[in-house]
Amino acid sequence: MTPRRITQLLPAIDTQDGGGVRLRRALGAQPGARLDPLLMLDAFSSDDPNDYIAGFPAHPHRGFETVTYILDGHMLHEDHLGNRGDLMAGGVQWMTAGRGIIHSEMPQQTGGRLRGFQLWINLPAGEKMKPASYRDIPASDIPRVELPNGTVVRVIAGNLALPEMQVEGPICGGSTDPIYLDVTLPANGKAIIPIPEGHNFLSYIFEGSLSLAGQAVPNATTAILGEGDVIELHAGSGAARCLLIGGKPLHEPIVQYGPFVMNTRQEIEQAMRDYQAGRLV
Repeated sequence: MTPRRITQLLPAIDTQDGGGVRLRRALGAQPGARLDPLLMLDAFSSDDPNDYIAGFPAHPHRGFETVTYILDGHMLHEDHLGNRGDLMAGGVQWMTAGRGIIHSEMPQQTGGRLRGFQLWINLPAGEKMKPASYRDIPASDIPRVELPNGTVVRVIAGNLALPEMQVEGPICGGSTDPIYLDVTLPANGKAIIPIPEGHNFLSYIFEGSLSLAGQAVPNATTAILGEGDVIELHAGSGAARCLLIGGKPLHEPIVQYGPFVMNTRQEIEQAMRDYQAGRLV
């Protein structure tokens, strides 16, 4: 086993998006702060409806996938394809923008806690113009595995190859072969999570504090990980929770303009013309 070690720590940056939703940008705050094929990771969490009630009104995307994971509260998705899904706590919305999709994500509560994440995953050049698609994955469809030491892993995407079993998430395969795990450790708990070599990986700590391969990571911080085939986690004196997210790198040029992610400037300009002319989708 070769533990992955931290190569970079990125504190999440406070910002706003959509209609004014307050969030923390854990990855992708600057064009160079990406991890191929992961483009962006946003974390949102608030008990104050003023921080989230404006939601994310109708907006376009082209050239990548979005993954929205709700921990608390619920949010309504609607798009031009006619899809409509009320994303409840513990559930995931997996959307492939492809050649184009126009959608909205609006909170369905006027009080209480809204907490979750949105991840952007790049698509290879040959798939950026494929038809858009959407999948609503309820919490009941996401495998939950409890390890002998009390660590709990939710397998949102990819395959978790434990010594005693193989656990497959509801989303598997594809060009980037994404892996998306939600890991909760008890106080002073330790876990060794096997992952494939060749994938780029990050960890985002959002509850408590923990160390990766012996190096402490503060809360609300993204740890970019080096090469290896396992991730070693060790919680502090309290319980800790983190996301482990990885994917197979594409090694392709990235040109982004807001909600459009393509390979060349010319393709971005075409996406803008298509949107303005009503041809994006």
